[in-house]
Amino acid sequence: MNLNLNGRRVLVVGGGSVAARKVRGLLAAGAQVTVVAPVVVAEISDDHRVRWHQRSYRRGEVASYRLAVTATGDPTVDGQVYWDAEAADIWLNGADDPQHCSFTLPAVTTHDDLQVAISTNGRSPAVAAWLRRTIDGTIGPEHATVLTLASEVRTELREAAGTSESAGWEAALDDHLLDLVRSGDLDAARQRIRSAVGLEDPLMDGAVA
Repeated sequence: MNLNLNGRRVLVVGGGSVAARKVRGLLAAGAQVTVVAPVVVAEISDDHRVRWHQRSYRRGEVASYRLAVTATGDPTVDGQVYWDAEAADIWLNGADDPQHCSFTLPAVTTHDDLQVAISTNGRSPAVAAWLRRTIDGTIGPEHATVLTLASEVRTELREAAGTSESAGWEAALDDHLLDLVRSGDLDAARQRIRSAVGLEDPLMDGAVA
């Protein structure tokens, strides 16, 4: 499940390096981030996009947010935030504390709108990060270009057929399509997808008209 955090209020409890890494990812997702901690690292305090409350967590305050992350390293504080979040039905991630998580964060590799996420269900973030680095070596900008072409054809197919579902998608997306994109022949790549999903050649459409 991917959450749309753009403009959503998110609470991070804790101000160390782990909290800073969580803040970085949340900001990249467009969240409005508030940090609660008596002391924070410079990466947090120097970022004008972050609202910092220079104090300890107050019981129940997590209920004012859509999502929360704890990263204090103090089991008492993190546990209190967890129980408050459970009571308020707020999704919570506890850094390095899978027992106090209602969601876990995958390792993600990103190319434009293309995101590949790897999760170990909270058991080993290091393994997830290792596999992400492995996958990074096999996914390049050409895959992001394929995504753009497929999205365009999907919109066209939905408008033409009333649905974007087609048995031809599997046949359309293969190594030959990647080779066309890598060679720069995007017109041929687009038409390969269109033909596979059942859309007519635009030149033929014009000839018939």
